[in-house]
Amino acid sequence: MSKNKIVTPFRDSDSSKKEQVAEMFDNISHRYDFLNHFLSFGIDKIWRKKAIKIIGRYNPKLILDIATGTGDFAIEALKLNPEKVIGVDISNGMLDKGREKMMKKGFEDKITLQNGDSENLPFDDNYFDAITVGFGVRNFENLEKGLAEMYRVLNVGGVSAVLEFSKPKRFPVKQTYMIYSKYIMPKVGKTISKDASAYSYLPESIEAFPEGKEFLDIYESVGFKNVSKVKVSGGIATIYIGEK
Repeated sequence: MSKNKIVTPFRDSDSSKKEQVAEMFDNISHRYDFLNHFLSFGIDKIWRKKAIKIIGRYNPKLILDIATGTGDFAIEALKLNPEKVIGVDISNGMLDKGREKMMKKGFEDKITLQNGDSENLPFDDNYFDAITVGFGVRNFENLEKGLAEMYRVLNVGGVSAVLEFSKPKRFPVKQTYMIYSKYIMPKVGKTISKDASAYSYLPESIEAFPEGKEFLDIYESVGFKNVSKVKVSGGIATIYIGEK
């Protein structure tokens, strides 16, 4: 079991991490898409494309996107020509923005967005052919429980792709990323979103997250097999793959 430090968005709040995360994303939903792409210089789009290319080898027809936010990962998954993509998130603010996006793009028949708790997914066992999570597992209140739920609803022979930030190890990426994430990102995020906590929480949650082999060990502990990882952009992010 993981014994990692629990990091929450609001230090002075008595609410659960789950409740705080939902509130935080509700607060920044109006500027989330812009900030997400701006602060990552658009590289996050490339990472999603790579993850979708990997799960495309499994020819999934029904895909679940957990912590879908405004649906960027779900939209990217349409390139695999699935029958349906379902996105779940605990932030209604993010889901509202996502639904607006689907309507504008004409994707509402292919992508359904709904409120859903990653640790208590409202789906039957062995239901989805593939599951994606983009920058969301850090926000799980109970990482093992959330991953176990993913395993439960994944079909036998299916694949899970978790895209998550990680900590670069090599010079000069390590030093540059540390300065950017700890000092520049929070200031820019606060200025644009008017929410200081969200972009201070981000580097703190990345620092506390079990990455690399430690995450793969947890992945395996809940049942996933043939687990592997692919580092992207010098280790700024990692794609974790697991099969059922």
